Amino acid sequence: METKYAQQEILLITGTSFSSRQLCETNDNRGPKSDIEKLEDACWNGLLPEILPEIFRQPCNQKKLYLWDIKEAQHFIELELSEYPELVEKYFSIDPYTFLQVQYSN
Repeated sequence: METKYAQQEILLITGTSFSSRQLCETNDNRGPKSDIEKLEDACWNGLLPEILPEIFRQPCNQKKLYLWDIKEAQHFIELELSEYPELVEKYFSIDPYTFLQVQYSN
């Protein structure tokens, strides 16, 4: 029997007031960062549940999801969360660059 696992994709649209809001920075000397880089750093540093608490209300029986990948596109960043690293099936993805390839081939 095939094992079921939890997987979640989140698209954060860039160029909006949400993506450009002020976020706490750590002390690193890599120079000035863009709003997108600051948002990505906040996600990698575990601030995603604080930024989007409505998405992270988990029932007691659901396993913890971990951030495995962040992909940057032209107008959004895609966050991939799951119990363990696994490829997202193109047919079920919310990334338009991914699922549109499947739509054209059908």
